[in-house]
Amino acid sequence: MNIVITGGSGFLGVRLARTLLAKGGLGVAGGKERRIAMLTLVDRVPPPDDLALHPKVDVVTGDLGELLEPDSAQRALPAETAVVFHLAAAVSAECEADFDLGMRSNLAATQALLEACRAQHTRPMVVFSSSLAVFGPPLPRVIEDDTLPTPQTSYGIQKFICEQLVADYCRKGFVHGRSVRLMTVSVRPGQPNGAASGFFSGMFREPLAGLPGRCPVPPETLVALSSPARTIEGLICAATTPHANWGPRTAVNLPSLCVSVGEMADALERVAGSAAMSLLDCTPDPAITQIVAGWPGNFEWARARELGLYADESIDAIVRDYVRENPDAVMLPVAA
Repeated sequence: MNIVITGGSGFLGVRLARTLLAKGGLGVAGGKERRIAMLTLVDRVPPPDDLALHPKVDVVTGDLGELLEPDSAQRALPAETAVVFHLAAAVSAECEADFDLGMRSNLAATQALLEACRAQHTRPMVVFSSSLAVFGPPLPRVIEDDTLPTPQTSYGIQKFICEQLVADYCRKGFVHGRSVRLMTVSVRPGQPNGAASGFFSGMFREPLAGLPGRCPVPPETLVALSSPARTIEGLICAATTPHANWGPRTAVNLPSLCVSVGEMADALERVAGSAAMSLLDCTPDPAITQIVAGWPGNFEWARARELGLYADESIDAIVRDYVRENPDAVMLPVAA
């Protein structure tokens, strides 16, 4: 069985690839587990060496839309592909700053991927990573599984359109389509990206490394968080859940931990003390605040719970997981 990960060199793509290689096999839609013969990672840049040099990994670099043109799609989407995890996307702040980039990288590339899957006539499983940004004001107190999306950003609108495309290609029998709405993933290691939500990781990652971090929104701002581990569990669950258990074609809200930004700052101080807190710059950024204020922070995720998924225990647990998994990136002493 071949599995394709678009955005395979990004943080989640790399973590997903390593998890799948460690598992060795996958039972698609509740079927018998099949051995993973090849993992195709598609991205603009190559992945880390442990993946690039792995005998079961094929690396395809370039623009996703161009790679999926009919005369060249075979490399990025081999004929025997059983599962596609579609993670590639331009992020929120990028899409607000550059409308054409978002339409090209998010909407057009997703449609090209679905068309390439359709052309294979094998109905592969497509797991699409959507976002909580499909919800926007006016927001109810709690977002439930049947809450109507009302996106108020280009990124959120593009993600919601793509959810509907996945649903229709599934309805028509071209693919098996599953969309999952990712929560804000924290703590992400490595370098900051262009996402408006990037500071939700940076306010931990940078101070723990002894560097200045930013918290550009008011402390009462609520956020729906998910650790990297819980997020990967959700993606794999979407690929492996039996059709009868998955339910409607609408997207599934993944589990989330609802916390305020102030509570996140308190967790940083509990884990790494006043030295870390002194590195946190809380100067407001009106542009970031406007985007983030339109995102929901409180979710009810009954469908995900029925699928066996669960949220992180606490924000402290999320931070301590990051410290444990990234010891070389933590320069300050942390509490036991």
